[in-house]
Amino acid sequence: MTAEDFKAQGNKAFSAGDFETAIKLFTQAIELDPSNHVLYSNRSAAHASLQNYEKATADAEKTIQLKPDWAKGYSRKGAALHGLGNLEGAIEAYEAGLKLEPNNALLKKGLSDVQTALANSSNPIAKIFGPNMWEKIAANPRLSPYLAQPDLVQKLREIQANPQTMNMHLQDPRMMEVLMGLMDLDARVATNEDELEKAQSDAQADIAAREELRTKQPQQPQQSQQRAAKPEPAEPAASAKEEESSEEAEKKRKRAASDEAKNLGNAAYKKRQFEEALKHYEAAWEHDATNVAVLTNKAAVLFEMERYKECIDVCEQAVETGREVRADFKLIARALGRIGTSYTKLNDYKNAIKYFGKSLAEHRTADILEKLREAERIQKQIEEESYRDPALADEAREKGNELFKAHDYAGAVKLYTEAIKRNPLDARNYSNRAACYTKLMALPEADKDVDEALRLDPEFLKAHIRKAAILFAKRDYMRCIDVCEQVTAKDTEGKHTAEVQGQIQKAYFALSQLHAPQNRAETLARAQANPDVQRVLGDPVMQTVLKQMQEDPSSIKTHMANAMIADKVRTLINAGIIAFGR
Repeated sequence: MTAEDFKAQGNKAFSAGDFETAIKLFTQAIELDPSNHVLYSNRSAAHASLQNYEKATADAEKTIQLKPDWAKGYSRKGAALHGLGNLEGAIEAYEAGLKLEPNNALLKKGLSDVQTALANSSNPIAKIFGPNMWEKIAANPRLSPYLAQPDLVQKLREIQANPQTMNMHLQDPRMMEVLMGLMDLDARVATNEDELEKAQSDAQADIAAREELRTKQPQQPQQSQQRAAKPEPAEPAASAKEEESSEEAEKKRKRAASDEAKNLGNAAYKKRQFEEALKHYEAAWEHDATNVAVLTNKAAVLFEMERYKECIDVCEQAVETGREVRADFKLIARALGRIGTSYTKLNDYKNAIKYFGKSLAEHRTADILEKLREAERIQKQIEEESYRDPALADEAREKGNELFKAHDYAGAVKLYTEAIKRNPLDARNYSNRAACYTKLMALPEADKDVDEALRLDPEFLKAHIRKAAILFAKRDYMRCIDVCEQVTAKDTEGKHTAEVQGQIQKAYFALSQLHAPQNRAETLARAQANPDVQRVLGDPVMQTVLKQMQEDPSSIKTHMANAMIADKVRTLINAGIIAFGR
């Protein structure tokens, strides 16, 4: 694979949110093309997405070093430094980028965000939701699942960018839980509604106190004390608690009844009594219309009954309800994955790919990833087969031949590629493209094409001749001669005699030039730098063989009968170490 291939796959992984894989692919691309500034820029973005801001900064600086007039490099550096909390450095990076592109919207937005963060740096809320916020959330087992909920992550980013928006999001109970976790309040020990209410009240009081200290307004603490001293009516509070307790008890009763019916459905499912299982799941859903697991189990039954469209409908209902009640993201991922599997049964691989991707975005599992790859493989095969048309393939090949004759080899490659897509079973399309690649000195691609042509048609003499031309271009003169001799033996009608003899003459002439006095020093220097040649010369067995061949030239025939020895001898002949005459 080329650096561009690794880069393309890295971009695909990045778009799918698989940042670790993206980093590995960009790194492989960099190993092949270490001077490509775009690769470092892309890897910087992937590191930043994983909050590896130090590595993101290093890659951004390398990007700038390689391409100092590219504004995007400064954008990457600004974002990475912002993540590290180096706000002054981030501002400098964004301003440097804007000097190159004053109207760059991305740079302007980044600079504005950093300036806002710097202005809010004395705000207590800004400190709570500072750069280490993500690390603290990820380290908290209760909070870390929230990182998989895009709507909450967006709210947290908004608060980071502008702490003044905090009050807008306090109605979200998840936000209050995150806030308490970031403030190290022990919300996790709350075992009932009363304790949770008290923890939330403490959190709000703590925010108010910090805000009062920041603004240094003495009358506010006094007012707070007065409000705190004012007794609350005991009876209404008790009534509220009783009401909440009654509601909670009713919820628990419904869930218990729902789980009981669900378990009966599960037992029937295991016995493959599917109709009975469906009845139990219907009853479970009637008891509690928030018990999303009931829907996913029901969908599993419908799938086994091969009622795939109904299965899809139930899974979609599970996803919608799961979002509303903030169900475990793994449960939502399971429903999306089952939708994808149902579409494969309906031979709708485009939709299958779509929903497998959605499932992986919620929660990555090896099973769904494997199903996605298989669906993509089948969809690609379907598209390729629907594109095939031998008549259009012949038309494209003829047009390619015209461009080849006009020496437009790059244009001919495109047309031969189109011919291959239209008819991948015609050896001529691969052989002709191999000829173009040889002219363009893209020898690995040429070799691959001609081998495919010979796989499709082993007796295709033109492909053998092209193989000989590739070997000649690779300076493998002896194998070139061998292939030409094989063609001569098969060409009983002599159609290719002139072309083959011309190739043989060129190969012998090239071999003779290796031993020409004026080229001898260059030949030996090239051989000394060739690791294959040095490996052969360092082989004790070959040292003995070469000595015997020198002392007794008639032993050459015996040694050349051994395929391994013959291959090594050809390497030395091609390198000019051993002279070879006709």
